[in-house]
Amino acid sequence: MESLNLPAFEYKVKQVNGKPHIFDIIRRKFVSLTPEEWVRQHFIHLLINQYGYPKSLFAVETGLKYNTLAKRTDIMILAPDGTPFLLVECKAPFIAIGEATLAQISRYNFTLRPTYLATTNGINHYCFQAVNGQIHYMDDFPAYDVARSREN
Repeated sequence: MESLNLPAFEYKVKQVNGKPHIFDIIRRKFVSLTPEEWVRQHFIHLLINQYGYPKSLFAVETGLKYNTLAKRTDIMILAPDGTPFLLVECKAPFIAIGEATLAQISRYNFTLRPTYLATTNGINHYCFQAVNGQIHYMDDFPAYDVARSREN
């Protein structure tokens, strides 16, 4: 798989019907190793290992309804109170993060209302904070202690 602008991590890969599958520590199963999944797994490990998020707060590939369309979120982190905290949209490394990706995550924001939104293709990463209907660019991703402080 392609080298990414994300920290390396120890991963397990196996062949299933002649196709590579990677072990997802959140879903606790092997999933098809696509370029987007490669990015998702790297980002999950980044959030756990560098930003301190516990695995118990992750939701991966969960469904949501937008108008009448069924959609799936790539990574959603819940705050300790169970509300959406950080929503991450992952793309394959060869997909540029552009207006279409930002529009997609904005639609998800409309439905889920997380505090933070992020998008990554494994090379470029962007994070935004949603405050009173306004989206503000951030220099870094929020650490778990920010999510935990919402409990109080």
